[in-house]
Amino acid sequence: MTDLPRCAWCSPDPLYRAYHDTEWGVPLHDERALFELLILEGAQAGLSWFTILKKRESYRRAFDDFNAERIARYTEADVARLMADAGIVRNRLKIESTIINARATLALREAGGGLDGYFWNFVDGRPIVNAPADLSQVPASTPLSDAISKDLKKRGFKFVGSTIVYAHMQAMGLVNDHTTDCFRYGELAGGRAGASRSHRTTRT
Repeated sequence: MTDLPRCAWCSPDPLYRAYHDTEWGVPLHDERALFELLILEGAQAGLSWFTILKKRESYRRAFDDFNAERIARYTEADVARLMADAGIVRNRLKIESTIINARATLALREAGGGLDGYFWNFVDGRPIVNAPADLSQVPASTPLSDAISKDLKKRGFKFVGSTIVYAHMQAMGLVNDHTTDCFRYGELAGGRAGASRSHRTTRT
């Protein structure tokens, strides 16, 4: 599928294309995968998404495949272990925020709904379908991402600024921001190929 029109941000790299073609913008409902994306979007702060994407498998290994229950029990010894792991971004604040976010995620589940119900309730369970003609029409944040960011912070989550939250919304398919000239725009907007994913679709 190398000749298909894609969003301008998608580089020719096979890893990036696989992510764009099979994951980005596809409605996601799996708790583990939603937690993974939230953590990886936070890890991206100040870096490129491609940098994080290349480290994704290392993150899965280092953080127990993003098992929130296990991560919530991490101690200072685990923080030290992660700070020595060259496969991930060795930023103490980001590492500690992952543990904090795991605990906040468990609290959210105990309150009912978990991450799946939490995020999708903001859009009544239906993705927002935008129609950007080019990247200049794709926002970095919106009033909705502002509201979600504010609420997540109240619930104790870290590294969830509005820009990070909006990137998460795009990645999990809460919003379809594929540009209209991209082959995935029509597929997702029309509810066709790959219109939903309830579990991990790829091992990149």
